[in-house]
Amino acid sequence: MWKALWRTWTIDKPALLGDWLWDVLVVQFATLLDRLTWRRAIAFLPVIILGLAYYHSIPIPPELMLVGDILAYIDVFSVVLLVGLLSRVSTIVFVVKQATARLGRATNGLIAVARRLDARHRRARGASIRKRAIEASNKDSDGPAIVTGLAWA
Repeated sequence: MWKALWRTWTIDKPALLGDWLWDVLVVQFATLLDRLTWRRAIAFLPVIILGLAYYHSIPIPPELMLVGDILAYIDVFSVVLLVGLLSRVSTIVFVVKQATARLGRATNGLIAVARRLDARHRRARGASIRKRAIEASNKDSDGPAIVTGLAWA
């Protein structure tokens, strides 16, 4: 009797369903697995955790449910992280641009000061022009004037 019942439910009844059973259990399941992505699998993880919590009738800590939520929204966190990194990169580029502009202004200022100093045409110490000015100032002292043919009192 058990063998006949077993044969009826394992061979005869599934054979009546035939192609429909093959379509549902094999073909549709294969297409579901083809369309399955990591994002969908991670989003389904909290449902599995909740089902296990109800099935075992033991208290589940809320942190475990939050872990499922974080995994489900990991794409949002990754976008926020990427935007944060891009804003830091743009800030660094801005600071580098400002530093190069300041460096350019400082070098232009140094070039202007060097041109005012005219370092290429310095006069040597004791040049003849200076001696003449010194000698001329010594000759203009209040000494006696010598004029031929006149006498001064």
